[in-house]
Formats: sequence, structure tokens, C-alpha cells
Amino acid sequence: MSAEMQKCMEDCHQCHMICLQMAATHCLEMGGKHTEPAHMRLMLDCAEICQTAMNFMARNSAHHAITCRACAEICRACAASCEQVGDMEDCVEACLRCAESCDQMAAMAA
Repeated sequence: MSAEMQKCMEDCHQCHMICLQMAATHCLEMGGKHTEPAHMRLMLDCAEICQTAMNFMARNSAHHAITCRACAEICRACAASCEQVGDMEDCVEACLRCAESCDQMAAMAA
């Protein structure tokens, strides 16, 4: 496994954990715009696609570039939503870092 793939997997794992934890704790505790259905769904979608992309890379799937491209797109959407909601800097940073890693991984596979 390449160093780039290992880093991407780590970034996906970190994003997965932060999105899941923030949705289940920070957002639910804050209420209001933090718990709007579209925002909550996007955070859970982001956590899920990060886990999926990581799993595809872990088993060296020939299709990992597809999941990495999807992951980058969803991570960017999640970062934008978290930025708009506010007080979610850790999530924004993790999502943008993961999106960048996944873009690089998809480009390398192309």
C-alpha cells in the first residue's frame, strides 16, 4: 500500500469519526440549526462514505477511485454545511482534509 493511500485512509477514518461524534454529541446538544434534518443527514452521509472509501482502499479495490471521488464531493458538501451552521471548525477541517486526500487518490488511480 502506498504512503498516499495510507494517508487517505487515515484522513477518511478521522473524518468518519469526527462527523459521527459531532452529529451524535455536539449537534444534538446544540439543537436548533445544528439538528436540521438536511444537515444531520449530510453529516451521517459523510461519515458513511468516508468509512466506505476507507474500506475500498483497505482491500485495494479496483473501484476505490469511484468511492474516493464520491467521498470528496460529499465531504465538501458537509464542510460547507458545517461552516454555514457555525461552531463546527473541527468538522470543517476534517472534511476538507479528507476531500483533498480523496481527490489526490482518485487522480492517482485515473
